[in-house]
Amino acid sequence: MFRVLQGGIMVKVCFYFQVHQPFRMQKYTVFDIGNKKNYFDESYNKEVMQRVAKKCYLPANTILLNLLKTTPLKLAFSITGTALEQFEKYAPEVLESFKELVKTGKVELLSETSHHSLSFLFSKEEFVSQVEEHQRLMKKHFGVTPKVFRNTELIYNNELASFIEAMGFKGMLAEGAEKVLDWKSPNFVYLPKNQNIKVLLKNYKLSDDIAFRFSEKSWKEWPLTTEKFVKWVNSINGNGTHVNLFMDYETLGEHQWEDTGIFQFLEQLPHELLKHPDNSFATPSELCQEEAVGEIDVPDVVSWADIERDVSAWLGNTMQDSAISRLYALEKVVKKDKKLLETWRKLTTSDHFYYMCTKWFNDGDVHKYFNPYDSPYDAYMNFMNILKDMERRLTKKTQQNI
Repeated sequence: MFRVLQGGIMVKVCFYFQVHQPFRMQKYTVFDIGNKKNYFDESYNKEVMQRVAKKCYLPANTILLNLLKTTPLKLAFSITGTALEQFEKYAPEVLESFKELVKTGKVELLSETSHHSLSFLFSKEEFVSQVEEHQRLMKKHFGVTPKVFRNTELIYNNELASFIEAMGFKGMLAEGAEKVLDWKSPNFVYLPKNQNIKVLLKNYKLSDDIAFRFSEKSWKEWPLTTEKFVKWVNSINGNGTHVNLFMDYETLGEHQWEDTGIFQFLEQLPHELLKHPDNSFATPSELCQEEAVGEIDVPDVVSWADIERDVSAWLGNTMQDSAISRLYALEKVVKKDKKLLETWRKLTTSDHFYYMCTKWFNDGDVHKYFNPYDSPYDAYMNFMNILKDMERRLTKKTQQNI
């Protein structure tokens, strides 16, 4: 089923940014098992957060606040629970700046797993717990209850869509990969197969032009100007109802450094878009109110990552499979220990498995972002040493309670 819309169509631009920082682990050797209880490198996490705050969060939020106050711009964020906790610990001014953005009434906050985990693939019970925890954090810090869901790493399939609809969400995001769309365009609203929840698909070509190619001098379209980019957006008029530009917020100033001109691009882009009379801005919730033009059928799991757009960046080798299987094997027993539960949840963050990825040849640059390890094997051994210590602690407590 695919219905072609007739007549004039305005193109609505939907900006969505993912805000995330993991709790990176400290070096943990086999000799630390049974001797060192703190698994995370507090000084390094503080250093990274304060660096990204200075290079990305604070300057980008300042620019966006001004644009939100002076233009019709609307946008959305998904802020992980691990990022929020680090804002509170290491950069409270960043949290306050996000609150100022939300107060404009033109910023939507999306829901996701609190710990940016792959839990849907391993434990539906834990997945629900983390989604509910994230909802609680959104209410606590921003006074809102998100209605649109964004899964970790844009992981999506038919089963997840059905699950999320049953949880009461009105819409969700997914990657607009060819394997999802076939011949369809990502620039329309869709329904999952046999479901009523709305699905918004990332226009990954236009999103990645900013997120990955903006400063790539070997790219044939470099330098990317706002005029050139908006020309590409304008070409959608008549061939789509909207364009979803989804990317990591750290693109601004961190992945793409200030000297590339990324902040000037950000500042000018809404003004350039509005030069076309048919362009406007919309939040994900607003797009979810529109009529869907057809269905998408996604039986297999897809994500945003890498050439394959699958989950092989996190679960593509035996090290990753071994680590995550052993981690979730602890779920039932760790949930009896509230002190260790939060630590365990920090270990579910997808970044830890990303660091074990051996697909470096085509997709390596994105895996190197603040990677504290020299190799995927070092990441694996460090993670497994920590797991062994956690297993030891849980076994000891179990024996004490007998």
